Amino acid sequence: MPRDFPRTRRVGEQIQRELAVLVRNEVSDPRLGLVSISGVEVSRDLSHARVFFSTLGESGDAGISLQVLEGAAGYLRKLLGQRLALRHVPQLQFKQDFSLQEGAHLSALIDSAIRSDRGGEEPDQDSEEE
Repeated sequence: MPRDFPRTRRVGEQIQRELAVLVRNEVSDPRLGLVSISGVEVSRDLSHARVFFSTLGESGDAGISLQVLEGAAGYLRKLLGQRLALRHVPQLQFKQDFSLQEGAHLSALIDSAIRSDRGGEEPDQDSEEE
């Protein structure tokens, strides 16, 4: 895991906030579904930013949203440059964040395990024969 530097973390958080607003208000592509910017990792030299996003809807929508965001990366970078007080705005690289889907899957597994425990143990085959 890369070391966390306070400045890169602060810059990443600011980029995340600004990108969330910009994607919602400035990207008008109808193919872009409901996209949420879930995190930004900025390199130590602030030259690259890995932007994690999640989508609501089908998994196919995420692929289309990724294409739209990659196509709009230059435009979003330009708008970020106008809003942020940085000498150099990092290159944006978009990645899909699967943590929400994984969390929902784990939550469903936990819920099913709790339901099976509350329902009692399943009867043995020997006791059914009697």
